[in-house]
Amino acid sequence: MKTPSYIGRFAPTPSGYLHFGSLVAALASYLDARSAGGKWLMRMEDLDPPREVPGAQAGILKTLEAYGFEWDGDVVRQSDRHHAYQDIINRWFSHGLAYACTCSRKQLENYNGIYPGFCRDAGHSPDNAAIRIRVPELEYRFEDRVQGEFRQHLGRDSGDFIIRRRDGFYAYQLAVVLDDGWQGVTDIVRGADLLDSTPRQLYLQELLGLPQPRYLHVPLITQPDGHKLGKSYRSPPLPSDQATPLLLRGLRALGQWVPGELVYASPREVLDHAISHWDADSIPRLGAIEEARID
Repeated sequence: MKTPSYIGRFAPTPSGYLHFGSLVAALASYLDARSAGGKWLMRMEDLDPPREVPGAQAGILKTLEAYGFEWDGDVVRQSDRHHAYQDIINRWFSHGLAYACTCSRKQLENYNGIYPGFCRDAGHSPDNAAIRIRVPELEYRFEDRVQGEFRQHLGRDSGDFIIRRRDGFYAYQLAVVLDDGWQGVTDIVRGADLLDSTPRQLYLQELLGLPQPRYLHVPLITQPDGHKLGKSYRSPPLPSDQATPLLLRGLRALGQWVPGELVYASPREVLDHAISHWDADSIPRLGAIEEARID
């Protein structure tokens, strides 16, 4: 059954070129949207200029086009949305929901990523400080369409988390929630490395009065050494002349049916076939992550 109200998105970070792991995430989000008769939006999560690779934004878009992907509307860039993020931070800061934190990494290194609340009531100035959001001592849970129920107690498992860094750059958790809400995104399909970020995002959605999207987290593609296939491991950019075989490999990683004759198809033909046969229930759960060997 078609769902015209479906709005999905793909939101790569231009800290490197498109690699096979991000292709699989793009493929899953694209097929899920198109099979539902929905929109598929493109957003560049360019929040961290020092880590951005020159030319990566254009390279990502060019590769996606060469692989047959088509998106709806203009590309949104988070670097154009700073005013929206700061307006919310100002509001939360003035109401005491957010506060300035001057803690160093050295001070926090023994707390396993869970903020102990040192600056909660210190009343620091927001200048030259990180900004954290106060979290409740509550458990947040959601039902992932593939991975099942996921739950996290924000106070015990996260602590007050950063929404603006000390260097002035805005944090992913805040930006992604605001932008998904602004764009009307109903369905989020992304890699399972973001599974444990979702409860924090549910909390921010609650504070902002935003509806909760549906979530689908796809297994990560790993290298033979077990590392996540990603930009931090210098994953190779995708060759444009290998679009069909790499799309087919991506479909297999997602548990989809791939008939033999598709090896002779164009990228667009591969995508059209995959849209008409998309089965999200066939995506492997977290215990069945496929290794990627790009020969």
